Amino acid sequence: MDTENLTIKSASEALRNKDFSAVELTESYLKNIEANDKDVRAYLEVFDDAITSAKEADVSFSKGEYSPLLGIPLAIKDNILIKGHIASAASKMLENYKATYDATVISRLRKEGAVFLGRVNMDEFAMGGSTENSAFGVTKNPHDLSRVSGGSSGGSAAAVAASLALGALGSDTGGSVRQPASYCGVVGFKPTYGTVSRNGLIALGSSLDQIGPLTKTVEDSEIIFDAIKGADKMDSTSLRDPVYSPNGGKVVGVPRGFLRNGVDNEVMENFERTLRSLESSGYTIKEIELPNIKASLAVYYIIMPAEASTNLSRFDGMRYGLHVNGASLIDDYKESRGAGFGEEVRRRILLGTYVLSSGYYDAYYGKATAVRKIITNDFLEAFKRVDLIATPTTPSTAFVIGEKADPLSMYLEDIFTVSSNLTGMPSISIPMGTVPNGGRDLPIGFQFIAPHLHEKSLFEGGKDVEASI
Repeated sequence: MDTENLTIKSASEALRNKDFSAVELTESYLKNIEANDKDVRAYLEVFDDAITSAKEADVSFSKGEYSPLLGIPLAIKDNILIKGHIASAASKMLENYKATYDATVISRLRKEGAVFLGRVNMDEFAMGGSTENSAFGVTKNPHDLSRVSGGSSGGSAAAVAASLALGALGSDTGGSVRQPASYCGVVGFKPTYGTVSRNGLIALGSSLDQIGPLTKTVEDSEIIFDAIKGADKMDSTSLRDPVYSPNGGKVVGVPRGFLRNGVDNEVMENFERTLRSLESSGYTIKEIELPNIKASLAVYYIIMPAEASTNLSRFDGMRYGLHVNGASLIDDYKESRGAGFGEEVRRRILLGTYVLSSGYYDAYYGKATAVRKIITNDFLEAFKRVDLIATPTTPSTAFVIGEKADPLSMYLEDIFTVSSNLTGMPSISIPMGTVPNGGRDLPIGFQFIAPHLHEKSLFEGGKDVEASI
């Protein structure tokens, strides 16, 4: 079976036409995992009930039942709960924690008949941009095993890129779906905040997190989004009866003033070439100003650690997760959290606790939330003149494992992606070819951002980018 060129759409059609069975399709991906994942290390666990799920899908097909995801093998990021399976968030703290219920997105995918191949690697508690922060080892980039796959959804991106799954779910807090998608040469989509339930997602930053798909094509991302979107009474932030806007037009804004510094020349050349291709196919390209976007990274790295420090306070070694005995109750807390959390997690908890502390709350967190509103208003103003905003997804190709030991240099990789999370607007990364680096041709991504609930514009624009490459 040619899994390298198979997509969710084409596999679904083949299953419906009985060209092969769901069991045969699942077995092909399990063989790929067995043969190739020892090098990539995308999976933390391959589920032993995947074939059982595939058999159930075949029974559904035999009854004439159908959905676009029936029998489709998917990989699931390790911070999304699947009942009866470990959900560790790639942390020693939750190494043996078994989920007691399905996340809402998992329930919705089950209803569609999807097959879950296993849980895939990530940065611990989704904190990082390289999957180097996993407690269980680094996931490598399938295009160059010496390089990172990106993060925090690095396992999801690598699994799709290496044909170890037909699609995957990730979570995006500051670019954690789109950045690894760019590095691995796949499509990564972050929906409008609130359109996909966060129930059953292990929280990082509750006002920023959003679950999204990683796939080989834009159409495949649309298929998964249609299955998992919708209001959920278990998530108070999910939008009630959202009204999605139709395709909003073909005027693309480019904040070139923001792009002039820090982007590799080869990435900018491909980006400008892609814009010219879009222009020749009927798009209008306009230069725009986003006056305060330069503050996005600083704002993000105040708000996200603040929310993370609050969310991770529940992991105290008492109720569930790792427990280490100490000389007293407070020592139990210290020992458990010290042993359970990795260096990057501890760093962000400390930073978040500091910006929320008495005497610093207004100076840091209060100011950051105010600037967040200003940045959102800048985007809303820009969208009065344009339908989409375009940037490269990342400033460069995937970097070598261990190259960015300095946390600040790692944080700068999020410079183009964090604004979508701060504003809650949908965005998508589409492969825009490759550039040479270190003797290899490495993928890079093209990012579209759209106004709230303009997912249709993103999908249509993304398909046009695919056609232009």
